[in-house]
Amino acid sequence: MRHTHPVIAMLTLAMTLAALTPSAAQESLANARQLYASADYRSALTMLNTLLSASPSPQDRQSIDLYRTLCLVAIGNNDEANKAIETMVSRDPLYHPNMDEVPPRLRTIFSDARKRLLPALIQERYVIAKAAFDKGDMKIASDGFTQVLLALSDPDITVAAKQPPLADLRVLASGFNDLTVRALTPPPVPVVPMAVQQAPPPPVAAPREPIIYSQDNGNVLPPETVRQDLPQYPGRVTFDRSGVLEVVIDTTGAVESAMMLEGVEALYNRLLLTAAKNWRYRPARIDGVPVKYRKRIQITLNRIQE
Repeated sequence: MRHTHPVIAMLTLAMTLAALTPSAAQESLANARQLYASADYRSALTMLNTLLSASPSPQDRQSIDLYRTLCLVAIGNNDEANKAIETMVSRDPLYHPNMDEVPPRLRTIFSDARKRLLPALIQERYVIAKAAFDKGDMKIASDGFTQVLLALSDPDITVAAKQPPLADLRVLASGFNDLTVRALTPPPVPVVPMAVQQAPPPPVAAPREPIIYSQDNGNVLPPETVRQDLPQYPGRVTFDRSGVLEVVIDTTGAVESAMMLEGVEALYNRLLLTAAKNWRYRPARIDGVPVKYRKRIQITLNRIQE
């Protein structure tokens, strides 16, 4: 009976995984999770390292690195696990792993890494946003200042965010963010009398868009929340505030779009919309089939009592 050399088998696995389509890559990630769940940590780690070398999307890269960390901790390689966590936090300071997938010990390691790394990362992001502001690139500056304010609201650095230099940075970032919002707000469009025109030609039928379901549809199982963290209000709540945020959740459980139906406050509205991009759900279903879903979220900020 002919046997395949182990090195050739590993090379074949690497070449196969590198050429995977996005859906196949997701399937391979699922296979790696199954290997981890069955305590075959080294095989799972080999598959995850190969997936990582195939230039995955940013979201998949975080998921791959998370399970690499779980495997590294399981085999006792804590140094590499800490490096992987630092890479994940540095890549996306707003990233929080799904707590259902992370054991208590690793939650503490993640929290410690964020406490250690976030202050320097926030200051770095502020410098980049301020440089964009000085160049007049208000869109990049606005996104940067919003990211800074969101990171300053992270619960892992609550104490540090109330002390210099981060407390001073919050004031500066909030002020510059207000300036970018004003700069990006278009002037009102002048009203021009409408000229009499000929009847337009009959409209061409547009491609049929996927149906977006909501709570009004009785036959749909609503999405389940996986991660829906509300950002901290950047300042003191001096009176009760409320609003309504609407998100469209796609068939993968990601937020496809978000909009404020009732605004809370201009800056906090932007923080909410930015945070919503990272929310995750188990998608809504009809007869077991994932469907798009429109969800409304009531936002309530209560005044802090003296």
